[in-house]
Amino acid sequence: MSPTIVGLFTGLLLGLAWVIGGFDAFVGTAVLGLIGWVVGKVVAGQLDLTRYLGGSGRDGR
Repeated sequence: MSPTIVGLFTGLLLGLAWVIGGFDAFVGTAVLGLIGWVVGKVVAGQLDLTRYLGGSGRDGR
């Protein structure tokens, strides 16, 4: 199973455990699932966030 899928399911399960009930649970689970999906993409090397997080692209200070 790819890290993207693992991250997606982890976020979904954490969302279900954290917020149970109504529309708030739906939104919370969707947001945490999206976060898990992004983390899975980063771990798999399919998404590079160094541009946005101030990685090694600077002048070497």
